[in-house]
Amino acid sequence: MANNSPTGPVELGAEMDYAEHEKTYALFLTLAKYGSLICAALLIAMAFGFFTSAGFISATILFFIICAVGGYLLK
Repeated sequence: MANNSPTGPVELGAEMDYAEHEKTYALFLTLAKYGSLICAALLIAMAFGFFTSAGFISATILFFIICAVGGYLLK
């Protein structure tokens, strides 16, 4: 059988920039957190606007209130 194991030095690639990696991961978590908040607030406001007699303006106000309160709680 053929032996396919490398005999030379093992290439590990470039050095990792851990500070940049941590900044990128923190940005990803922040975007995921606030993106989820906006999606949930939009769904709640749409349900409020469509299934009650409140209307578009009330649903829009509710959306902004949920976003403001959620943004305050997520900090």
